[in-house]
Amino acid sequence: MARTRIALVGIGKIALDQHVPALNASPDWELAATISRSGKVDGIPSYTDFATFLTERPDIPAVSLCMPPVPRYAYAEAALNAGRHVMLEKPPGATLAEVHALQALAKSRGLTLYATWHSRMAHAVAPAKAWLADKTVQKAHITWREDVRKWHPGQDWVFQPGGMGVFDPGINALSILTEILPQPVHLTKALLEFPENRQTPIAAQLTFSGNVSADFDWRQEGPQTWDITVITDKGELALRMGGNVLEIDGKPFAGENTIMGEHPALYARMATLVAQGHSDVDLAPMVHVADALTLGERRITGAFDF
Repeated sequence: MARTRIALVGIGKIALDQHVPALNASPDWELAATISRSGKVDGIPSYTDFATFLTERPDIPAVSLCMPPVPRYAYAEAALNAGRHVMLEKPPGATLAEVHALQALAKSRGLTLYATWHSRMAHAVAPAKAWLADKTVQKAHITWREDVRKWHPGQDWVFQPGGMGVFDPGINALSILTEILPQPVHLTKALLEFPENRQTPIAAQLTFSGNVSADFDWRQEGPQTWDITVITDKGELALRMGGNVLEIDGKPFAGENTIMGEHPALYARMATLVAQGHSDVDLAPMVHVADALTLGERRITGAFDF
């Protein structure tokens, strides 16, 4: 069965590390073009101008946007207006309103819009959700600490307006939290740390209803920490390695210690959505970030440079 052609927009570290390998291995998709100001994929036709791509390649019915959130809306809007299905890397946009607008546009055009959350595809997230389904959550905590110098070397856009700062990785944790908890929670308090020379936070401490809390920090050195613990009336759950390893009461329960299955699962989901004529746009993780930036107490810290 022939694979469907797809174009990848934005050829940076995440695209090369995750999206390209996932597409190369996909039984559903053929990477048929790339669009980037500088990046390329060997053997794949490349474009530097998106409008030119849309005009010259009507044979490619879908695009995957892997670029910073601020410019993403214009590309998604152009793609939908050109009749292409659109897959959005997380976060789906710079604002909630623009994603709502894209959702309405996709619906009016009869096209698929998929706002992806790759961490929800981690190996242990589905088993964690199933285990929690019939339990009462008494307490939950997220510890999400990583080194921005390692994951976004020299990428100043993450500290510019719309870049989200520490919420760029933190929203991954929130995407898992909103997926696995049996009941929704809402933010009640936040403390955000802004370097004196930056426009977005480098650390955040969040408090939610339901005795749920989170600690995000982008200054971690050495081993990185991506953990979620949930204490229930029937035991304790721990998700580690960004949702890929599940422990119950301190013992291994499910998962694999790798993140390489997340993006293949996203593209499989995109193929299903297109085949069914559906969209998938869940903004719950982004709502929590917006609430934190609205409600959060701002604390200025020392300058931060890569």
